[in-house]
Amino acid sequence: MVQYHRLIKKGEKLRVAVEQGASGDATAAPGGGGYLKSAKQKILSIIFLSFLCCCYFFSFSSFSLIDAFNREVEGLVPYEQFTAPLCSGLPPGTICCDRTGFRSDICIMKGDVRTHYTSSSIFLFTSFKNKSKPREKIKPYTRKWETSVMETVQELNLVYKDVNDEHHNNNNNVCDVVYHNVPAVFFSTGGYTGNVYHEFNEGIIPLFITSQHFNKRVVFVIVEYRNWWVTKYKDILSQLSDHPPVDFNGDKRTHCFKEAIVRLKIHDELSVDSSLMLGNKTILDFRSVLDRAFWPRIHGLIQDEEAENKTGFKPKLVIMSRNGSRVLLNENLLVKLAEEIGFFVEVLRPDKTTELAKIYRSLNSSDVMIGVHGAAMTHFFFLKPRTVFIQIIPLGTEWAAETYYGEPAKKLRLKYMGYKIKPRESSLYGDYGEDDPIIKDPKSFTKKGWDYNKKIYLERQNVTLDLKRFMKPLSRAYKLSITQSK
Repeated sequence: MVQYHRLIKKGEKLRVAVEQGASGDATAAPGGGGYLKSAKQKILSIIFLSFLCCCYFFSFSSFSLIDAFNREVEGLVPYEQFTAPLCSGLPPGTICCDRTGFRSDICIMKGDVRTHYTSSSIFLFTSFKNKSKPREKIKPYTRKWETSVMETVQELNLVYKDVNDEHHNNNNNVCDVVYHNVPAVFFSTGGYTGNVYHEFNEGIIPLFITSQHFNKRVVFVIVEYRNWWVTKYKDILSQLSDHPPVDFNGDKRTHCFKEAIVRLKIHDELSVDSSLMLGNKTILDFRSVLDRAFWPRIHGLIQDEEAENKTGFKPKLVIMSRNGSRVLLNENLLVKLAEEIGFFVEVLRPDKTTELAKIYRSLNSSDVMIGVHGAAMTHFFFLKPRTVFIQIIPLGTEWAAETYYGEPAKKLRLKYMGYKIKPRESSLYGDYGEDDPIIKDPKSFTKKGWDYNKKIYLERQNVTLDLKRFMKPLSRAYKLSITQSK
C-alpha cells in the first residue's frame, strides 16, 4: 500500500506538470504554433515514458497497485500495521515476528506455509537458499508476561525450508489440504482456558481482533485443541470463519496456506482499542458478532417470553449465582426483595457444561443483571446496551472488579453500578474480627501479591448482603429499567 500511495502521488505530479506546461506555453507564446507543437511532443514523450515505467512497476513489483486492489477485493486489506507494526510491508517468502507488545508477541509468515505437527513446526518454503535465516519460536497464547502459565503452553517452531530441496519435499511435507488464497491464524486453547473470563479475554476477543478483517476467509489452526472448547464456541467461530477449525496436533495431514498469523493480538482487559483496529472497530462490533452468533437460534423464544410478560409488565432481573467461594449466602432473601420491588426474577447457575446460547437467551432478554465479582461476570457481553449491571464487590477485590468488569461494562454502554460491601457483609468479618488488618486494610494485603490475595479474598470469602443498604441500588435499577421500557 505504500507503493500504491507513491504511485498516486507520482501520477498527480505528472498531471500537474502537464497541465502547468500546457497552460504556461499558451500564455507565454500565444499563437506560437511551433513552440506549442514542441511542447506537445515533450508531453507525449513524458506520458509514453511514464506508461513504460508503470508497466515495469506493475509487472515486477510484489506490492503493485493490482495486488493492493486484489487484497481490497478479497478482504485481505493490509493489517500488519495494526497487528504487527514491525512486520508491515512484509514481502513473500518471509517470516517476521513483532515482539514489542507487552501482552503478546505475534509472528507473520507469507508465502508457501505448511504445517508439520510431528516437529511442532510451521514451515515456510522459499525458492532461495539462505542458511543464515534462523528459525523463530513462539508460544501462541496471549499472556506473554506471565511466565508460570506460559511454561505450560506448547511452543511452535517457525522454520525456513528450501522448496527445491527434494529431501524436504518428499519427507511428509507434501500438501494434503490446500487453502487457496486463504490465510491461517494459529492460536492455543491452553493456558487458563477453562475459566470463562480467560476464554474471552485471552481467546475469543483477541481472535476477533486478529481475524475479523479477513471477512471470514480465514482458517483457525488450534494448538492444544480442546473439543469442548470448540463445541462451546462454535457459534462464535462460525461468525469469524467459513472453515472448520483445524486441530494442529490431532490432524495428521499437512495443511498449506498462502500466509499465516501465529498468536493473537490482544489490546486490554475484555476490550477492543478502536485506534488499533482496521475500520476503527470497537467492543460494540464484537458484541454484534455475539448477536449474530446466538440470536437466530433463540430470538423466537425471547419474543414469546416478552409477549407473555406484556400483559402485566415486570422488568426482568437475572441473578448470576455462584458456588464454592464468594457465594451470596442470603440469595433467597434477595430474590424475595427484588420480587417485592416489582421485578420478575431469574436465578442463573451456569457451569462449564452450560450451553452459551442458553445463557445468552436469559441475559439478552433481561433488564438487570446482578452478580458477585468473579469470572461469570464475563457474561455481561450477552446483555443489551443500556441494561443495568450491578456488580457486588467483596473485600479486597475492588481494583480487579473495576478493572476487569466495571470499566469494560461502561464501554459496552451498560448502566454499571458497583456495590462495595461493608466489612460486616463479608464472611471474613466473622473469621478475623473488625480490628484485623485483613478487614480494616485490605489494600495492605493485596499488595503482597496475587497468590496471597487469592487465598484470602477470593477463595475464603462469602457475602451476606445488608438488604436495607442494597435496597437503594436495587430500587434505582428498577426505576431505570422501567424508564428504559417506555
